[in-house]
Amino acid sequence: MNHTPEPLHSSAKAHSPAKADGVLKAMSPGVVDFLFRRLVAGESAEDVQWHREGTVLSAQVPGAELARRLAETDLEALTPTELFHYVRAAQRLSAWAEGLREDAVSRYCAVPPTHPGPPAATAQEGRI
Repeated sequence: MNHTPEPLHSSAKAHSPAKADGVLKAMSPGVVDFLFRRLVAGESAEDVQWHREGTVLSAQVPGAELARRLAETDLEALTPTELFHYVRAAQRLSAWAEGLREDAVSRYCAVPPTHPGPPAATAQEGRI
């Protein structure tokens, strides 16, 4: 009689659609549970705890650190509000990178072309 009981949630999983659509697709079950508990407690559904953990994504200065954070973010785990801030941060990073590119192009175009030629002393010696 070594029968292991089946988990309670397995029967619910069989009847649920294979893929969630819309907003629920972007929210993990843990996020949904967290938001539900906050709403039941009469608190804001916004997760404010992550504000204390470091620089928020919306305040991160464009540069290498912002690029790293965006690249390492699991988009599936973000709430709709966090996803909005993610998109805005990506736009800021893109504008910053475009500014770097424009500056480099203007510097490149402003440099007078150098023509390789014989040094002045060698040219004069050849005439003598």
